[in-house]
Amino acid sequence: MAAATRQRTPSDAYDLLVIGGGINGTGIARDASGRGLSVLLAERGDLAGFTSSSSTKLIHGGLRYLEYYEFRLVREALAERERLLRLAPHVIWPLRFVLPHDEGLRPAWMLRLGLFLYDHLARLRTLPGSTSVDLRSSPYGAPLQKRLTRGFVYSDCWVEDSRLVVLNAMDAREHGATVLTRTGVVSARREGDGWVATLRDERGGAERTVRAKAVVNAAGPWVSATLGSTLGINSRAAVRLIKGSHIVVKRLFTGDQAYILQQPDKRIVFAIPYERDFTLIGTTDVPYDGEPGSVSISPEETDYLCGCINRSFETRIGPADVVWSYSGVRPLYDDAAENASAVTRDYVLDVEDQGGRAAVLSVFGGKITTYRRLAEHALEKLKPFFPGLKGAWTGDAILPGGAMRDADFDQFLAKLKAEKPFLPAETARRLARAYGTRTRDIVGTAQSMADLGEAFDGGLTAAEVDYLRTEEWAVTAEDILWRRSKLGLRTGPESAARLAAYLDRKAEAA
Repeated sequence: MAAATRQRTPSDAYDLLVIGGGINGTGIARDASGRGLSVLLAERGDLAGFTSSSSTKLIHGGLRYLEYYEFRLVREALAERERLLRLAPHVIWPLRFVLPHDEGLRPAWMLRLGLFLYDHLARLRTLPGSTSVDLRSSPYGAPLQKRLTRGFVYSDCWVEDSRLVVLNAMDAREHGATVLTRTGVVSARREGDGWVATLRDERGGAERTVRAKAVVNAAGPWVSATLGSTLGINSRAAVRLIKGSHIVVKRLFTGDQAYILQQPDKRIVFAIPYERDFTLIGTTDVPYDGEPGSVSISPEETDYLCGCINRSFETRIGPADVVWSYSGVRPLYDDAAENASAVTRDYVLDVEDQGGRAAVLSVFGGKITTYRRLAEHALEKLKPFFPGLKGAWTGDAILPGGAMRDADFDQFLAKLKAEKPFLPAETARRLARAYGTRTRDIVGTAQSMADLGEAFDGGLTAAEVDYLRTEEWAVTAEDILWRRSKLGLRTGPESAARLAAYLDRKAEAA
């Protein structure tokens, strides 16, 4: 079914205008539309175009947050970790993390205590708990330097972050929301009982005016700028911008485990298996005061992350080994912490209204793991402005593509391979991991790879590209190669150019 037939017919009057198509904006739009509100989400770029596609790709409780006594945040995050694993098993899956004990840094008793709390703050736990490990005899110790002899192993989850954003946008649309990408909110003003906003198509320049009873400002790093310059409101809360950068190198170790490495500056850095053939390393925490949309890793950050690996692994790396890097600016709530790593990852929801009308709710801070609860809390705060609002519903609602029997990904993949034996094993796995049960919407009745149309690098076909265009708001080659997938790691210039030309032809024909 085409996207346009599922979402609400574009109008000029809505209950809620959501500014920002990251994880918080799409999560709130999804929750609100499922409660019966008419919702318009406007994103000036692509979904997950900035911060929400630049995470460390983890759904986790935040083990290190225990050092800052953020027990409520950790408990909530652990509960959400278990819930999201059930609701989106195709884009979220378990990982075991190896934490080597490094003499001179945190003592072993502190690590044991932290992991004990981590295990027991999760009231409903389906993932294996923590255990100690002798790195001298365990396979986990094989890639590490011989000085690291003791360690601990615990569980958290991996997430395809930008795909999680898209899935929330899709579900919002399927509950009636209108989702507009490449659409900026130029200005908004209070008028009567609500807001009047001017929207601009960022590709063609056309403008339109819409009305909304309330506004959600989920603009991420631009939350303060949106409040001031777009909405004309002086905020009582402040955002602190922190740049986080990651590097990707050829795979450093075998096995499916990840490593969490302590550093002398008391930070921790992850080394995580990535896209089968690579290792993801990050993140940094650097105060940032520039334009959030034009951010990239610095040579100093690259050297820092390489040094973190070289402190613990037998294999040494340098800047020349980096095959890709990415950076994002996290909009953390400013709690006046001196150290960027100590700034809270908790969220603050600030509501400003005018005599009980024309409310604007702004989102400060947050983390991808707790986005669903953040959305629930946001709707609780907006409830006084929408009498009769339906109750919370997303806690048990499967995200698009996640409806696998017993959330068993391997069983689903085996069935897909049996149904479509012509799919190369790696392509079948990639499709299942990206789209889950909606893979069938892509492969349809095809009986061969040729039936899927023009072929690009990495197993990408015209059938998949067409699905991404019509169902997932993909417009450019970058949208597809770096956010809807990570096929950019496997795509040569010639194939990328052919993909861009294909998209141009489709856009002209539309």
